[in-house]
Amino acid sequence: MKKVTTMEETGPLAAKRFQSVYTGHRPLVVILGCLVLLIGLGADGSRALSESLWAGAAKVDITNVESGPVNDRLYARALVLKNEATTAVLITLDVVAVGEIGPIGDEYLPTVRDRLESELGIAAEHVVVNASHCHGVVCPDVADRTVKAVKEAYARMVPVRVGAGRGREDRISANRRLRLKNGREADVRHAYSLPPDEQIDGVGPIDPEIGILRLDRMDGSVLAVVYNFACHPIQGVPSGGNTADLTGFSSAVIEENLGESCVALFVQGCAGDINPVMYKAVDRPRDAEPLGNLLGLSTLKAARKIRPVATDQLMVVRRMVTLPRADVAQRIIALETEQARLLKSLKGTTLNLKTFIPLVVKYGLWPDFPSYSAHRYLHDESLGRDGFKRLDAENRRNIRQYMKNIYTMERLTRLQTNLNLLQKHHAQYLAAGKRTIDVEIVGLRVGSFVLVTFPGELTVQIGLNIKKSSPHPYTFVAGYTNGYIYYAPTEEQLRNVGGAQEDSDCILGPGWQKRFEDAVTKVLNEL
Repeated sequence: MKKVTTMEETGPLAAKRFQSVYTGHRPLVVILGCLVLLIGLGADGSRALSESLWAGAAKVDITNVESGPVNDRLYARALVLKNEATTAVLITLDVVAVGEIGPIGDEYLPTVRDRLESELGIAAEHVVVNASHCHGVVCPDVADRTVKAVKEAYARMVPVRVGAGRGREDRISANRRLRLKNGREADVRHAYSLPPDEQIDGVGPIDPEIGILRLDRMDGSVLAVVYNFACHPIQGVPSGGNTADLTGFSSAVIEENLGESCVALFVQGCAGDINPVMYKAVDRPRDAEPLGNLLGLSTLKAARKIRPVATDQLMVVRRMVTLPRADVAQRIIALETEQARLLKSLKGTTLNLKTFIPLVVKYGLWPDFPSYSAHRYLHDESLGRDGFKRLDAENRRNIRQYMKNIYTMERLTRLQTNLNLLQKHHAQYLAAGKRTIDVEIVGLRVGSFVLVTFPGELTVQIGLNIKKSSPHPYTFVAGYTNGYIYYAPTEEQLRNVGGAQEDSDCILGPGWQKRFEDAVTKVLNEL
């Protein structure tokens, strides 16, 4: 007697297998075949198996336990989606990038895609891999563990209902670009100092929207929640240990509330210029968990309002787009010229840090009589002496010059850090030997949920533009997907030479934004 197909083997093709199972026992075949068919029916029995969307989800630990203390675990999460015509895979990783920088090498993506195509028959172009952009350290065999996650998800596929929705969370993120009164922009980084408060004129926007895809089994239990949000998960934890950061905590909140059988896949959005709120605070330990809890709870609140419906709608559209590559030679010359000017502006004073700090305190707290008590000033004044007043005038001049030197030094640190980035990318430009770069854009549609991807760190305004112009009501944008090509700022931000990381750590040249947005429009119209 031949082997019975098990529950783990159920899938869109399972019914066909019953044609050859238990030959000679036709009544049993009919009964079992009907059971498999019923699994694919909606509650009202109105949808045939061939019209159902199937899905499976799984997660596998990818934490590098040998890299140092571990605060919380890092995961590769996989979602496999299938209808009669298409199979698609969404993979999310708790890691900084898919290749180029961080612990995952450039060979990771082609390796995973090739294995999934050869071992599961899933087309390479239907495999979408998004990095959360946390700075956690993953294990060396992350590719093997990723394939394991996909295989487990594939084996668990069942018919599902699908729902899309959106939530809101505006308490955990802030735009890190600062508009200055001189018309330039700077950004908020640990790598250098902030500009003085009196120079700041405004800040950029955030995107508080949480894009949500909810997949329910036919019994009403939640199989997976995919949620898209824009924020750098780089807050860290008080222990300093390896961490998936705020989006690791948010996924844990969702999974713990919806049950162990639910997998929460965070998809990073257009976070290029979005930081965690209070990112530069120095009066308390950095702690991503409260921020992640807020994001997780806001996602849960919105996900619970979604009412999934039966559908078999699944589409993947993949396009390669050629974008201009930046030649930053002139920008480097301009920054080097500015660097030389700033160096020449530094002037000597008699003060050093040890004498400067107490003087600043005294002249700030007691501006009328900073050097001694009032009676001594009045005594000298009665005798026609002005020594203390002259001393105060000299000290104030030295304090002003020392402060000016400090601000100049801070500008130099920002300039030097960003100049190093430009020089790195100029060397890459020369080594590439061409003035363009080919990038992959993927459009994924699951029911009414639409996701479009890009391999760079898109700044938030680009995501807002795409959402506004999309013909689909539930359109969301993912950066950091299927590779990594550094920052992707707007055309306006690119003109801010050397003032911020986003416009310096960038390999894209003028005109890239329109080409990208035009390509996205075509992809969205095909979905």
